Amino acid sequence: MRKATLKDKQLVSEILVSAFSPLEESSAINLVVKQDKKRIKRMYVLMDYLFEMAMLFGDIYISDNEKACLLLKYPHREKVTLKTIVLDIKLSFKCIGIERVFSVLKRQHITNKNAPKENYIKPMIMGAKNEAIGKGTAARLIIELKQDFKNTKLPIIINAASIKNVQLYKKFGFKLTKTENNLGFPVYYLRMN
Repeated sequence: MRKATLKDKQLVSEILVSAFSPLEESSAINLVVKQDKKRIKRMYVLMDYLFEMAMLFGDIYISDNEKACLLLKYPHREKVTLKTIVLDIKLSFKCIGIERVFSVLKRQHITNKNAPKENYIKPMIMGAKNEAIGKGTAARLIIELKQDFKNTKLPIIINAASIKNVQLYKKFGFKLTKTENNLGFPVYYLRMN
C-alpha cells in the first residue's frame, strides 16, 4: 500500500469508475451522478472531485497492485476556499445537474446531521477495479490501513448504501450505529473506535 500523489489522479479515477459504473441500483453514487448518456463521463468528474477533496483534506491510499484505492477525509481539517468553491461548481454543472442539486444537498445534510461532533476520520469512497473484485485486493488494503491507524484516537465513521458492504465493514470491526431511509434507499452509518 502507498499514499497517492497528484500524479495518481487518473489511476484513482479509473479504479473508482471501474468499481462503480456497473452499479445500477439506487446508491449514493447514482444519486450524485446524473443518469444519462454521459453517465461514465460524469462519474469521472465525481471521482476527480473526490480525489481533489481527499488531497486537500485527507489522504488517498492505493493497493500495491494498483487495483484498489481508499480516499479518506478528516472533516475537522476541511474549510471553504476558492478552490473548493470552484470544485463544487464544476461538480454541480458537469456531474450532478442543476435540477438535482437539491437531492444531493439533502443527502449531505443527512450525512452531516449523523456525523459525530468530535473530530473523526471519514472514508469517502473505496473501490477496486472490476477485475479485482472478489480477489481480496480491497480487503488487504483495509487490513493494512487498519494496522496503520491502530493507534489513532480518532473514531472512523463510514456510511454505506448496501447491506453487503455493511457486512464487510462489520468483519473489520465497524459497528452499525444508525440506518437512515430518507433518500429512497437506505444509508447505513458505521463506527470504529
